[in-house]
Amino acid sequence: MVAATGLLAGLSVWGTVSEGGTRERLVLDIAVAVVGCAASPVLLRRPVGGALGLSVLAALSPAATPAATAGALQVAQSRPFPAAVAVAAAGVAAHAAQGLWRLNSGISLGWWLVLIVVAYAAARRLGRPRPGAPRAHRLAARARAAAEAEQGRRVAEARMLERTRMAREMHDVLAHRLSLLATYAGALEYRPDAPPERLAHAAGVVRTGVHQALEELREVIGVLRDEERDFGDRPQPVLADVPRLVEESRDAGAAVTLRDGVAEAASLPPAAGRAAYRVVQEGLTNARKHAAGLPVQVTLEGRPGTDLEIDLRNPLPPDGAPPLTAGSGTGLVGLTERVRLAGGLLDHETAGGEFRLRARLPWPA
Repeated sequence: MVAATGLLAGLSVWGTVSEGGTRERLVLDIAVAVVGCAASPVLLRRPVGGALGLSVLAALSPAATPAATAGALQVAQSRPFPAAVAVAAAGVAAHAAQGLWRLNSGISLGWWLVLIVVAYAAARRLGRPRPGAPRAHRLAARARAAAEAEQGRRVAEARMLERTRMAREMHDVLAHRLSLLATYAGALEYRPDAPPERLAHAAGVVRTGVHQALEELREVIGVLRDEERDFGDRPQPVLADVPRLVEESRDAGAAVTLRDGVAEAASLPPAAGRAAYRVVQEGLTNARKHAAGLPVQVTLEGRPGTDLEIDLRNPLPPDGAPPLTAGSGTGLVGLTERVRLAGGLLDHETAGGEFRLRARLPWPA
């Protein structure tokens, strides 16, 4: 735009020189040409104001006519019809004023005005939006709306996955907690002749456990109901928390043996550490449910640069022995998926009169 208006303005100045214009007119034309070229980029951001300002310059010198005409064209392309008509009328009036005191030789004022009106009408016609432009705008708007909807869908999907993950984490904690309570409640039921202090201790554990289970249940429900609630900062257990988990089972009366052969446990990746903790937790929970009172052996082996190996074993209960609590049957399925997402493998089998749960998780050096 600057190059085109500058070229035309230069031709106008050259016309003043060739006609033998006065020095004052030549200086005015050069100044108006420079200001008009410099102000042309303003039309891209403020077409109406820029076009009106250039029209004022056009009343002083024909060197501003190219820039003023370009302004009228820009307004016709980007602004409603009334604004385009107003700018065109201002341009015609400015050129009429120019013709009154600087009429070109060889043309009357009437024909000059006719040419100006035709030029601005042509600019209005050329600047009118094309028939396909509204459709293009609609298509662009639809594309933007589709992109925004896709972004919203991705955000909602990520939020749902996070909520599901947290609900699964707290479900595992709740299942572990309830199995411990069932163990203590069973002790109260089957050993009413126990010393009073032991009965009081068991009753206190049940009361505290019920309170904790209710709090955890509220958190699970909160995750499922509250879409805006953020649970990302909730502390997650890792491999170093396994001894505490084993100690809880021992306090509940389970005979759990822990063989910990892990070196540099703090260097285990967090995802693998959480998965390892959940493997041990699920194994102990299942042992309390289906083999209550039988010993459980937990073995941990691994170091950086190798795999972390987890092995849980417990004898099978006698034939016909009912489980302590009923399970959903999906705990190991979910656990398998959790270990797989951490890059590991999970296997479980019944062999040699034992139930065996084994997991292998990668441990980079």
